[in-house]
Amino acid sequence: MASFFERIISALTVIDPLLLELGIILVLAAILGIILKALKQPLILAYLITGLIIGALGFFDIAEREALEFFSNLGVMFLLFLVGLEMDYDSIKKVGKTSLAIGLGQVAFTATGGFLIANFVFGFELIHAAYIAIALTFSSTVIIVKLLSDKGNLTSLHGRAAIGLLLVQDMVVILILISLNALEAGGDVGIGPVMQIIAGGVALFMVMMALGRTVFPYIFRKVAHSQELLFLVSLAWLLFFAVIVKATGFSIEIAGFLGGVALANSAQKYHIASKIRPLRDFFILVFFAILGSMMAVSNLGGMIVPIIAFSMFVLIGNPIIVMFIMKLLGYKKRTNFLTGVTVAQISEFSMIFATLGLTLGHISDQVFALIAAVGVVTITLSTYLILYAEKIFDYISKPLSFFEKENTIEDMESDPDPSKPIILIGAHRTGEGIMNYIDPEDLLVIDFDPVVIDELKERGVKHLFSDITDPHVLEYINLNDVEVVISTSPSLKDNLDLIRRFKRKNVGTKIIVRAEEKREALELYDEGADYVLLPHFVSGQYLGSIIDPEFKLDRLKELRDIDLEFLTGKDS
Repeated sequence: MASFFERIISALTVIDPLLLELGIILVLAAILGIILKALKQPLILAYLITGLIIGALGFFDIAEREALEFFSNLGVMFLLFLVGLEMDYDSIKKVGKTSLAIGLGQVAFTATGGFLIANFVFGFELIHAAYIAIALTFSSTVIIVKLLSDKGNLTSLHGRAAIGLLLVQDMVVILILISLNALEAGGDVGIGPVMQIIAGGVALFMVMMALGRTVFPYIFRKVAHSQELLFLVSLAWLLFFAVIVKATGFSIEIAGFLGGVALANSAQKYHIASKIRPLRDFFILVFFAILGSMMAVSNLGGMIVPIIAFSMFVLIGNPIIVMFIMKLLGYKKRTNFLTGVTVAQISEFSMIFATLGLTLGHISDQVFALIAAVGVVTITLSTYLILYAEKIFDYISKPLSFFEKENTIEDMESDPDPSKPIILIGAHRTGEGIMNYIDPEDLLVIDFDPVVIDELKERGVKHLFSDITDPHVLEYINLNDVEVVISTSPSLKDNLDLIRRFKRKNVGTKIIVRAEEKREALELYDEGADYVLLPHFVSGQYLGSIIDPEFKLDRLKELRDIDLEFLTGKDS
């Protein structure tokens, strides 16, 4: 046995140090990732804790390894490239007055509040207070989008509000990073040269937007026939552009963002993003591991109280700021709260910003570690806030009435008729197909997607602009007149709650709900559902019913014509 371990130790001594160190990082991150995934935490925490462990135990100094530092820079470049891919012309147009008001208002109030706490309460010098305040301002797009997507809330009113807010934040943070890039390139330069570089960055952004709408869509259509070639050309473009932009004085991270902007209007953007994302995840792991190792060797003595205070400001103050702004804009307290809790953490960009500040000598190791520690605390706790936001709202609904006007724009968007015999919950995809077979005079649609609501208005369908998970939604409906309620929501929890609420009312309504798999269907039947729709099962039954024993398939042309009539009629 001893000789076995001796052989292992002997083998490790001849392994390339970079390979060994990278292996340690990956193994630790993988183990921690499995643990944190079970705790419903994002992987970014696994990366940070990996660095903390390596730094605390003194395995090696990650920050002093040039190759790992280069990997870290590539991670930030790929991260910003994916942000740039989201900045297409349509998405910027969709950031309307509401998103601008919420986003800019949140940035301004959070930065002001953070600065006052840092400078006047804890006595940080002005430059340190400014960095802390700005770092507290930005929320994590990666974490929020992932959690909202997992909950199926991306298209909800509060989901769209959060995404619009994040787009505004991203635009602001890019301008700040360009400004710091100017200082990184030229040291402590005056306001004039800095403004010139910012103007140059904005000009490059506009040029990339223009090329992205004209030249690049044509080029990428030509290579889109091959997935491997599309990935290769995308990567070649990004690295080539990074070299060019680096030569002009910008960093490769800013080049990554601008390179993404250039491809944002191509039809292949989602496929490109799916191919680049694994590269981002690998290299960004190194970036956050380096951050964690730097935290481990920083002296946080005397910083515990500021860490707690700033964390509470982000976890509680940020949502309150967003809720207050949304109240002024006329949204309901539930929408305000669900949007507000999404911004209860600081962003990966906050840590990139702090790293640049440390590199420029603007902040100390201790301030940098404070920002990173606030990131760990707020990311950990806000994940649970977002996951259980609806339940939390139910407990604190009454005090939150302060954040709601008497007449809200959500009430104005609704057009309910309490005497409809059929309620359809969710009119997108499956629900849209169901609507085509129901007389609009008999139908009330409940949906939380503003786009769907606009389509319902055009079609003259009675609707209620709400989320069925809202416990107050049934108060708007005369349940005694409801003969059947159909839920197309794929959420098992939402459908179970719906069944229980109708059963408690004991109104004899027939309940049809949707399930994604057999186990869920059986659970819904046990709870009292009258029928459970399994889309893949029903579609298989339907297709099987039109295949006659002699395989003539005479009905296919008839069905095809019906479907085409519907599809072309919808688009016209």
